[in-house]
Amino acid sequence: MKTVDTENTAKLLAPHLSPDTIVVSLQNGVDNAERIDFAAGIQVIPAVVYIAVAMTGLGQVKHSGRGDLIIGNPLPNYGGTDSELAAVAAAFTRAGVPCRVSENITVELWEKLIMNCAYNAISALSRAKYGLIAQDPGTVEIMKRVVIEAVAVGKAAGVQLSADAMIAAVLKLGSEAMPEAISSTAQDIARGKPTEIDSLNGFLARRGVEMGVATPINQTLYSLVKLLEQAPSEK
Repeated sequence: MKTVDTENTAKLLAPHLSPDTIVVSLQNGVDNAERIDFAAGIQVIPAVVYIAVAMTGLGQVKHSGRGDLIIGNPLPNYGGTDSELAAVAAAFTRAGVPCRVSENITVELWEKLIMNCAYNAISALSRAKYGLIAQDPGTVEIMKRVVIEAVAVGKAAGVQLSADAMIAAVLKLGSEAMPEAISSTAQDIARGKPTEIDSLNGFLARRGVEMGVATPINQTLYSLVKLLEQAPSEK
């Protein structure tokens, strides 16, 4: 499910869970575990999902890159014990989905957030695939500034990240790992559906205000996608 439905879905899910049920959140953004816990008292295991897919038709999914997961607890035994995390990772791996347990899932979540913030809005606004975005000098400069702002917000929030390392990872994602990918934000816009931009560049812009960190590029991308959401979709 999309992050816009997180709280409502958590409330609907809660009555159907037994005390020993393990819940994993495979969502974009960094605050879903906190939102689910606040809304419904469910302590979930957050997951980072790296996969490029697109709905090409009714019941048709096209896979164009990666397909692996990272899970972990933001706090010791928050959503699962070490043995439970290992069991979840093993279950995914047996199903053909590579999955590893991270000792610092918070950093992993922020790294994925930055990847999404670098590509999703630009892909939606330009309708371009990641490979083209990663090759164009103009969009590369925009992505670098997105990363620098995001790293500054993360550091202000206590998450230590390297801007240089993240820029390199962002460019590698588009040029090598997922060149054929089109962002989920672009796909939502094309279908006339609400996007998750509030949990991506919008999240960084809001946290930037809270932390006193300027985020003009992220704010601009967020505002443009929100405007695009309101525009009539082309049929």
